[in-house]
Amino acid sequence: MTVIRPQTNPLLPSPPRRTRLSWLSDPSWLPLPSLDARHLRRGGRGVRVAALLVGLAVAARPAAAQDKALVNTTASQHARLSGVDMGSVQWQPQGFWGERFQVCREAMIPTMWALYHDPVRNHAFRNFEIAAGLEKGTHMGPSFHDGDFYKLLESVAATYAVTKDPKLDQMMDEAIQVIAKCQRADGYLNTQATIAALNTGQSTAFQNRLNFESYNLGHLMTAACVHYRATGKTTMLDLARKATDYLYAFYKRSSPELARNAICPSHYMGVVEMYRTTKDARYLELARQLIDIRGLAGDIGTDDNQDRLPFRQMQKAGGHAVRANYLFAGVADVYAETGDATLLTTLNRMWDDVTQHKMYVTGACGALYDGVSPDGTAYKPDTVQKIHQAYGRDYQLPNHTAHGETCANIGNVLWNWRMLQLTGEAKYADVMETALYNSVLSGISLDGTKFLYTNPLAYSDALPFHQRWSKDRVDYISLSNCCPPNVVRTVAEVGNYAYSVSDRGLWLNLYGANDLTTRLKSGAAVKLKQTTNYPWDGAVQLTVQQAPAEAFSVFLRVPGWAEGAKLLVNGKVQAVALTPGTYAEVSRSWKAGDQVELMLPMPAQLVEANPLVEETRNQVAVKRGPIVYCLETKDFPAGQPLSALTIPAGAKLTPKPVTIEGSRVMSLTGQGLLSAEPQWTGTQLYRPVSARKPTAVPLTLVPYYAWGNRGHADMEVWIPLSR
Repeated sequence: MTVIRPQTNPLLPSPPRRTRLSWLSDPSWLPLPSLDARHLRRGGRGVRVAALLVGLAVAARPAAAQDKALVNTTASQHARLSGVDMGSVQWQPQGFWGERFQVCREAMIPTMWALYHDPVRNHAFRNFEIAAGLEKGTHMGPSFHDGDFYKLLESVAATYAVTKDPKLDQMMDEAIQVIAKCQRADGYLNTQATIAALNTGQSTAFQNRLNFESYNLGHLMTAACVHYRATGKTTMLDLARKATDYLYAFYKRSSPELARNAICPSHYMGVVEMYRTTKDARYLELARQLIDIRGLAGDIGTDDNQDRLPFRQMQKAGGHAVRANYLFAGVADVYAETGDATLLTTLNRMWDDVTQHKMYVTGACGALYDGVSPDGTAYKPDTVQKIHQAYGRDYQLPNHTAHGETCANIGNVLWNWRMLQLTGEAKYADVMETALYNSVLSGISLDGTKFLYTNPLAYSDALPFHQRWSKDRVDYISLSNCCPPNVVRTVAEVGNYAYSVSDRGLWLNLYGANDLTTRLKSGAAVKLKQTTNYPWDGAVQLTVQQAPAEAFSVFLRVPGWAEGAKLLVNGKVQAVALTPGTYAEVSRSWKAGDQVELMLPMPAQLVEANPLVEETRNQVAVKRGPIVYCLETKDFPAGQPLSALTIPAGAKLTPKPVTIEGSRVMSLTGQGLLSAEPQWTGTQLYRPVSARKPTAVPLTLVPYYAWGNRGHADMEVWIPLSR
């Protein structure tokens, strides 16, 4: 049994005060944890003792078979599955996710780290330095900047869990030391309010919900749990514990109206993860209370904040899509710990509504830049509310003006991952995979240095208006930089979604070339190698390298698109059900050298939408495996608009490997039909249909997530169909 011991003596003096991250200039200097003597003196005797006991209790708790998962449902009685420990999955460099992880480590994290320490362009870390008393100045940037930096810290911690790179560990140590100096003795931690108090002498804590205090603290909690599981250190966990204690006390004394301060409820996930990490029952009590007080804010409740109605009364997914998906993910966490069936009933209702009425083919969520809640509220039933980044009405899925914020799409992943853990149902893994490969990866350039805030399904320079957000990826989204660190942490953490364990065995959720070293629920060690060129090829081979003598099951996901799958063990076809959209179970006594081969047919498919989706009527999208494809003018006859192309219903599309921006992808080639009609002018609204026959032209499609990586171009996912 392994005992995780404290890294240093928490009562030693802190290292010399530095105004910048010293690893940039002096990599030999390693700071001590934040729980130093001055920190303890500042908190008073009670805080000193409590903080020290917390640190020792957490640090001394023995490690279980699997208690360091990204979302740790090991002890969650109402979750069927639990994740493997962070670092258990090592992506092979030649595989799809191995390449993405390498780009994350070598480009995404260094780029973001440098940006967030640039006091001119970003100011996020400078805000911490000012609040810590290390620099002078005022708060700059959006009020959720603290949370953005915590997401970046989480991505570093998740990468460290895999690589054990000491430079990453040092980066985190130094940043955490500065953050610790910003925290008040009562646990409150928010640079905007702290800096205001330093400059004016007046506290603005929790006076304005747009200060995003709970959101920031939620990302602090999540990042702290990831940091603790990756490093074994409690330095950041100590801060999160005090912050969670503060929230617990705050909600004990606050009125129901203050529920509106919980804008963008990332803290639901954070509070539950803190409960799982510390076993402090007050945190689960707080999480339940956060759900129960929603919708009790009278006529000030809004769909923009997802508190117009009590959660259990919600009938449709509406309002701000990021906040909705974060809420649903957090409620799923609470259900995993409590088994409150009323929560699961609403979650199922919301999931059905989103996936059947409101989700793009790419897994993107939140169709509208600006929308309304047309059904009013329980208090004012005849009113409507304007909503930004909104879920629209059923089947309201525009393409050129699609919002599909990267954070909402990541929220879709977070929510479906938790639903998968609760149930073991493959439909959740299908949605998670769709979003990851398409609407999440589209939010970042292939070289890992530029980002999209929104993810449209079509773009044209011919549009006679300027859209609010750039459709070319940019290195800094100045007004709302929440998405870049979010997508970076997601790429860093994909390996944590690949496998699960249950009482019955090992589950394969996502396919990719990797090496797995883990333990079953029984504690028995398992090692296997997964060899595959997925998602470009549907052949997946597993080689068992270590297994216990006792029999256990291996559950392999058969994606919903995979008709005609085959499964062999040691060359023999297995008589098991391979129904698309389920897990296939193989139960046996395994030994080193056993091989499992899963063959998933991966033909290109033309997909149509419900005809109630007006924007895509008589059009098709192209999918191959989990990948959604698109057209770009880069692959189109010069001078011709994409709108002039149609695709035959019986089109044969052939996979062709290509390289875009140094990344290996699979394109699709075939033939389309190009209209012989003259181009539309900017003054035309209608004209008679021409009888001239179209001409055949070569057709090339590229993965949607890779669009825009070869320079500015028109793009479309949905293509008019010719029958």
